[in-house]
Parts: sequence; C-alpha cells; structure tokens
Amino acid sequence: MEDKVVLIAGGTGGIGSATARLLARAGAKIVLAARNREKADAIAREINESGGEAWAVDLDVTDVSSVYKMTDTVAKELGQIDVLVNAFGTGMIQGIMDVDPEKARKVLEVNTFGTVVVTQAVLRHMIAKKSGKVVMFPGILGKHVMRNSSIYSASKFAVTGFTKALVEETRRQNIGYTLLYLGGVATDFWENPDVDMKVQADKMLSAEEVAKAVYYAVSQPAPNVLNEMVIQPDSHQLV
Repeated sequence: MEDKVVLIAGGTGGIGSATARLLARAGAKIVLAARNREKADAIAREINESGGEAWAVDLDVTDVSSVYKMTDTVAKELGQIDVLVNAFGTGMIQGIMDVDPEKARKVLEVNTFGTVVVTQAVLRHMIAKKSGKVVMFPGILGKHVMRNSSIYSASKFAVTGFTKALVEETRRQNIGYTLLYLGGVATDFWENPDVDMKVQADKMLSAEEVAKAVYYAVSQPAPNVLNEMVIQPDSHQLV
C-alpha cells in the first residue's frame, strides 16, 4: 500500500476512520471525504501526527457538483486515485407502514444515488489510467433480507447490482471491485432513530476488524481481486 492514494468517502464513520488509520499505517496516502469537515480534519491530524499522510476534503454525496469537485481536486493534487472506499451510508429499519416516504427517499438518495455518483466520478480517473480498486459495503442486507429492512435492503441490493454490472462494463480497464457483506458492526449506525432495533454492540463486529478485511481486499497483488466477502458475528448470521 506504500504511496497508494486511498479515497475514503465517508471517512469519519466508524468503518471509514478505522480503515483510514490502518491503511495509513501501511503507507497509503489517505483522503478523508465527508460532510463533517471538522471531524475529518481531526482524524487527518491524528494520522499525520502518528507519522502517516492524510488530508480532509468536503463531500456531500447527494450533490453532484460537490462530488465532482472533490474527485477532481484529489486527482489534481495527488496525481491519482488508486483505491476508492465507499464507506458512507444511512440506515432505516422500520416496518413499511411506519416509513416516512421522505425519509425513505433520503436513504435511497444517500446509499444508492450517492454510491453511483461518487463511483462514477472516481472511475473517470481509474479508467483513464486503466487501474484501480473499489470497495463497496452493501452489507449483509444487500445480500439477504430481514424483517423491516425493505427500504434499507432496497438501497443496498441496488449497490450490489450496480457493482456487479460495473465489473462487466469496465472489465478491460483492470479495475477490481470488492463487495463486503457485513453483519452487525458496532458503529453509530444503530443510534439512528430510524433504525428500530435493539442490539448488543458487544456481540457485533468491530470497525477495526472490518478495516482488516478492507486492507486484505485492496492489498491483493495484481491480477488478483477479492470480489466478495461475507463477515458476520455468530449471533447475527444470515445465510
């Protein structure tokens, strides 16, 4: 990972920040793209003070101009984008009759439309140099469904289908795609009032363990690609 430019969209979340710290220790140059610029700056500062290299940039995944401005700035300043980690997202676990349609629109806008736009913007640069790796987090609910997951699963199944189609579309550009189907991860995802579930964080995956999976995926030597991986805590298995 030495000197690889890693763009983490959603770099201030639990998985994004844990991934940033781990890949920075492996020698990668980290770009933390997020709406919460203050938090992104703090994480970048922590990485830099620990001997790594990191930058923070503004990003609103639902704003096309914001996305394209961010990716063009990163490519211009650092010369390339070797790895994209789409670590952003918002949740909704509610029965369909309890769902506020406008909140459902927001979930789809962030999780699905946001993923499409950010990936499209980065792929312009990867396709031009015919190399790159993209990591997606459809989560286990982008592979299997559970009760009250209709809206969230819809947004994440879309990410899965989008990614699988991109494999075919960019097959000759040497771009590797990884889909990580994660079970419950102990992050602030569960603090969302629209996630109506009682959970036990101590029985979930840790963000640090997920970061190790990301590292394994993006550090595969060419031409190897880790396409799919399922990781779940034993108490949350969906098979």
